[in-house]
Amino acid sequence: MNSSMEMNILWYIALMLAGGLAFGRLAKLVRLPNVTGYLVAGLVLGPCLLKLIPGDVVGSLGVIPDAALGFIAFSVGGEFKLSYIRRVGMTPIVIAFLEALGATLLVASAMLLAGQPAPFALMMGAIAAATAPAATIMVIRQYKAKGPVTETLLTVVALDDAVALMLFGIAIAIAQELTASSGNLLLSILSPVYQILGSLLLGGILGALFTLPLRFFRKPGNRLSITLGMVFVAIALSELLGLSDLLVCMAMGAMLTNVSSQTGDVMKITDGFTPPLLMLFFVLSGAELDITVLPKIGLVGVVYVLVRVAGKMLGAFAGARMMKAPPAVAKFLGPALVPQAGVAIGLSLLAAQTLPEYGSTIRAVVLCATLIYEMVGPVLTKISLTKAGEILPERRTAPEK
Repeated sequence: MNSSMEMNILWYIALMLAGGLAFGRLAKLVRLPNVTGYLVAGLVLGPCLLKLIPGDVVGSLGVIPDAALGFIAFSVGGEFKLSYIRRVGMTPIVIAFLEALGATLLVASAMLLAGQPAPFALMMGAIAAATAPAATIMVIRQYKAKGPVTETLLTVVALDDAVALMLFGIAIAIAQELTASSGNLLLSILSPVYQILGSLLLGGILGALFTLPLRFFRKPGNRLSITLGMVFVAIALSELLGLSDLLVCMAMGAMLTNVSSQTGDVMKITDGFTPPLLMLFFVLSGAELDITVLPKIGLVGVVYVLVRVAGKMLGAFAGARMMKAPPAVAKFLGPALVPQAGVAIGLSLLAAQTLPEYGSTIRAVVLCATLIYEMVGPVLTKISLTKAGEILPERRTAPEK
């Protein structure tokens, strides 16, 4: 990369940081989560509107989303303490399974009722299971939300990817059979099993290895360097082995928090480093949103957007009631599961490859839904946690320096 290109990239990064700060403050003034402001900043500055950040620049900064999601997953994994699992038992696991299954079954059924072919309905249903953890985590951090709903939400969004991958693997296998595809049925079902188990195993190994340098390096700067290196290694190995980088980083954080007494220090140092990275990630995500897909959504898109939310809410409610979770969890968890982004877009690409005749429709619907969910989702998360009493008024209104 020549020096001129490097200067241009640094200019755009600076522009994204400035735009994120400005729109984040505007969002705060109208009592919206900062993440909504970051997304709007990217949408306004990006290729769709002002074009101050060109499309080729957006495409060249793929390392930022990879790194940001890796750190988010690592932080979420750090919440998986065995003491918490012993205290809550199977509750978050059951809720995660039922909220994903609820979205899948309701969306697939609604697509069939709308006259769509069964393979297409199955693919859309499976994609509906995925939930994006990034926006939810940002809202929780900004407002310092605490309580049973927040605690359950963190675990459910972390487990959601594993459940979504499993449901998608089953759906894609059935769709291939229905379309007489030459795909291998057993391979399609086992592929997500390999992804999930392989990711958890690799993450566990890396988490155990993480503890070794922590014994010898105790200064915050050194520990930040170690953390950066381990997260980047986790992401790189995930891509090399065809595993889920989110699950690998999450498992690494979970292993570390359960085998090392230094995890608190590591997470504190990491939390001090990640805010600008996460801001860049959301501004970049906003720049990738394409509002021109909105007119293409049609009836299928409207059904998907609305029914998926209903499925998430019903599934979360059923799981919480079944496991006798606190009433607030049953009532307020579902709306906080609306955000959908990277994993869903990735699954839509796989679905389009499996069913090329429906590829353009699948892509248009998922991209449009991402635009809507990413804008509305953080606001719904804030409202839900506020009504649950887990975002306190003084925290919500405290001035931000």
